[in-house]
Order: sequence, then structure tokens, then C-alpha cells
Amino acid sequence: MDGASSTALMVCAYRARASTWPQPIMTDRWAAALAGEEGQRIAAGFDRHWPAMETWLALRVAYLDRLVALATDRLSVRQVVILGAGYDTRAARMPKSGVRYFEVDHPDTQAAKRARLAALPGYPVDAATYAPCDFEREDPVDRLRAAGLSTRLPTLVLWEGVVPYLTEAAVRATATTLARGLDPRSLLAFDFVGKNLAAGQKLSAQDHGMRDFIGDLAEPVRFGSDHITPLLAECGYRWVRTVSFDDLALQLLGDYQRERLFRFQRIALASPSVVDAPWP
Repeated sequence: MDGASSTALMVCAYRARASTWPQPIMTDRWAAALAGEEGQRIAAGFDRHWPAMETWLALRVAYLDRLVALATDRLSVRQVVILGAGYDTRAARMPKSGVRYFEVDHPDTQAAKRARLAALPGYPVDAATYAPCDFEREDPVDRLRAAGLSTRLPTLVLWEGVVPYLTEAAVRATATTLARGLDPRSLLAFDFVGKNLAAGQKLSAQDHGMRDFIGDLAEPVRFGSDHITPLLAECGYRWVRTVSFDDLALQLLGDYQRERLFRFQRIALASPSVVDAPWP
């Protein structure tokens, strides 16, 4: 992909909106300024195809925020990697003494983000270490190592909002690279969709509209899985857990609503070694 990501701006706009809920499950004080009018416009367009997107995004951010807190508080993780970072702000929102954040993304998107941050009063631009990476030509672990990440220390990798837009070959290649290149105590977390949604099969008109809208942003949905464990096992992971967005809604919002269509999306956690810890 050439050029800065449009979906990353849309996601930032949804984070801003979710932060204003009467009882927010996540907050991001920087998101509104980062998203700007462009991000809000894209999000408003997507609302017409999937009104539950704001809730879905809030659940994803809230869950992964809790994972960062657990890993850094209870698992002694001191390196957090945001892979395909977009306009992520966790380095600013969740600073912790001794914890270092690394943001890896396409050079164009990263440059666009840094330009917006430079115009944002009060944002701690040095909270993260930036590692530009062209994923089609460069090894992300090599780029992280060059930026100062230690492959002898456990690392939490958040691969948020990226996997559905990759080919299966690219998902496998990146997951394998991380499993082999990082300390085996490291943990990988990512969201993914089901096979039918990715393939455009057996979908409602609403589902097709959602896929087409994302495709028009030059980031079409390509990969989906109904059972991610076999793929991750082949990539070198020994421990895998998954959670559905319906489960997260029931846990964090206290309800289940079938019309949200959350049953087609999940979050996976995986590690090359067995992890013994309670999960958020």
C-alpha cells in the first residue's frame, strides 16, 4: 500500500467518539485532534453501512488496553510493539516507567502521523520509538532491532486492525517472523474476521456494503479464518486463545445484541511458549 492509510484515520475518529460516552470503556484524549475533519467524514460514511462500528472499535481498544496493562504489570513485559500502528496513542495514553513502546508502520502512514503529532500541542512525541517498515520488502523484526528493541526480552505485539487487509501468505509470513525472531516468551494479539466476510460469501446487503466501503478506501478485506489455531501452530505458536466480540460486549457492556453482527469477529492471543496468567 502506498500513501497514508485512510482506515487508520477512520479508526482514530471512532476512538474519539467512544471517548465521549457517558461511561466510556476506553478514553483517548488525543484522538479527536488526530482524526480531524477527514477522519470524522470517513467514519460518518462507514456508519451508514455498519452502525455498530463505534461500539466494536471501543471494545477492541478497551480489551487491548487491558492486555497492555496485564502484560506490563503482571508479566514484567518492558517492550510493547504496535505493529501497523496507524494513529495509535497508547505510548502517550499508557506510559509506564521502564516500558518502551515501538511503533512499526508503512513509512507513508508513519510520516503522516508524525506530521499531525507535531502540530498537536502537548503530545509527548518521544513517548514511542518509530520504526518505519515496508512490509512487502523489509523484515519488521530487523527494523525493530535496528530501532533498539531487544530480542532477548519478552515483548507484547499488538497487531490491531491490520490482519483482515492482508493476504493469508502475508499473515503467515509476519506471524512466523515474529515467532522466530522475538523472545519465545513474547505475546502476539490481533483481531480477525470470519472466512465468509473476507471472501464476500453468504453475506447480507449490509455486510456487502461494509466490505465495499472499506475496499473503496484502497484497503479491501482479504483474509479471514473460522479457526485460527492451525495457522498459528504452523507459524510456531504453542499457546493460543481467542475471544469473540460478542463475549467482549457481554463482559464490558453487559449485554448481547445479535444485530451488531459481532459474532463474525474475534481477537487472538498467541505465544511461542505456554503462558500462565489470567486474561482480561
